[in-house]
Amino acid sequence: MNKFVLNETSYHGAGAINAIPDEIKNRGFKKVFVTSDPDLVKFGIVKKVTDLLDAANISYTLYTDIKANPTIENVQHGVEEFKKAEADCIVAIGGGSAMDTSKAIGIIITNPEFSDVRSLEGVAPTKNPCVPIIAVPTTAGTAAEVTINYVITDVEKKRKFVCVDAHDIPVCAVVDPDMMNSMPAALTAATGMDALTHAIEGYITKGAWELSDMFHIKAIEIIARSLRGAVANTAEGREGMALGQYVAGMGFSNVGLGVDHSMAHTLSAYYDTPHGKACAILLPTIMAYNAEYTGEKYKDIAIAMGVEGVENMTQAEYRQAAVDAVRKLAEDVGIPTTLKGIVKEEDIDALAKDAFADACRPGNPRETSEEEIKELYRSLM
Repeated sequence: MNKFVLNETSYHGAGAINAIPDEIKNRGFKKVFVTSDPDLVKFGIVKKVTDLLDAANISYTLYTDIKANPTIENVQHGVEEFKKAEADCIVAIGGGSAMDTSKAIGIIITNPEFSDVRSLEGVAPTKNPCVPIIAVPTTAGTAAEVTINYVITDVEKKRKFVCVDAHDIPVCAVVDPDMMNSMPAALTAATGMDALTHAIEGYITKGAWELSDMFHIKAIEIIARSLRGAVANTAEGREGMALGQYVAGMGFSNVGLGVDHSMAHTLSAYYDTPHGKACAILLPTIMAYNAEYTGEKYKDIAIAMGVEGVENMTQAEYRQAAVDAVRKLAEDVGIPTTLKGIVKEEDIDALAKDAFADACRPGNPRETSEEEIKELYRSLM
């Protein structure tokens, strides 16, 4: 049996944020806990939403203690502030960090026995849906607005842990490309490649099946034709990436990922490397590593990436073509090609141990080991 979990409602396209006040009122919410990071407040992105709340006379409290890689302490502080605000819903504005923090806060409010946060790792036995979340992404990559996953950093233990819980999915996603226009090119590139990683890993993961395949292959197609334009800040590129990353999220949230994400989570925990950048650097190498364990799926990936003449290629040729197309896209949008200057040799053993223990690793199509993960890190240094 396969299970699929998606938002109750989602809005897409320019101006979609105008639906937020009616969503709040129609659902009977009285007080909103708005979560976002300080930079989005500073640059006026959050104001686009709070102005709508003000105009609709909707009461809210703004919470901005959110870091790029949210920590246990951020979550616990957020829980305290949510209680003080006496709110009954959350509007999360931002990238994966704002969404992940909001999910953890919302889960703990309704399941207080998990207030230590660490006990939420993996598939925690929560009993109650989290506080209702309306998720408004400002990056096109994480798709946290449609996933049942969130990631928290344990600073004390220098590790990131993944939480998978159908109770945390936002009730409503508002995917408005106009909220993403201010993303700088480097962030657009990194988050976009994160979305491509979601789509490719989701397509080849052990849990993949026909329904998830439908989402993933379409997501690869959309991202491949849109990311360069999004980095150049074209309207078409932004709109395409807003949709493509969401479609990828619809799939991978329900079937899992692989060792690319396991290794990327560890890089973020040790070096505070932006998640999308870490995924992007790793992706071509991990694709090559997994190629022999993917059947004919790299043929589909190559076609979706826009490679011509795939039908006339041998299996070895289309697998290489898929990897090369992904590498070329990464290079075109300015993604670094190595981990030089990020990974330290003395950390390799610990990095590999934590990556192997990561919740995404078991979904990888190729069985791996700590020793092989060490070599994958080293190959990119």
